[in-house]
Amino acid sequence: MLNKEDTRRLALLERQLRRDDPDFCARMAGGHLRRRVPISLVFAATMVWGVALILAVIGWWAAAIVSGIWALVIMVAIAYRVRAPKITAPDTLPPGW
Repeated sequence: MLNKEDTRRLALLERQLRRDDPDFCARMAGGHLRRRVPISLVFAATMVWGVALILAVIGWWAAAIVSGIWALVIMVAIAYRVRAPKITAPDTLPPGW
């Protein structure tokens, strides 16, 4: 068990670390940083949207609808991968420490 002075020093060190290196603190708390957009998925979604547009112009509506749905699924996958994660670790330090 830490005495009051040691607890105060530890809280001070934690606050300094949180201020100096928030990325490290987020990783240690279980949070993740925002990920980069995967270029391959963006390219695939663009290609599928293009195919859907071409199929719609030609008149193949069923194929155009299926391609559009697949492009939408790819875009949702992109949004899911790059979304900001929820940080669930609460700040456990008392405000005055």
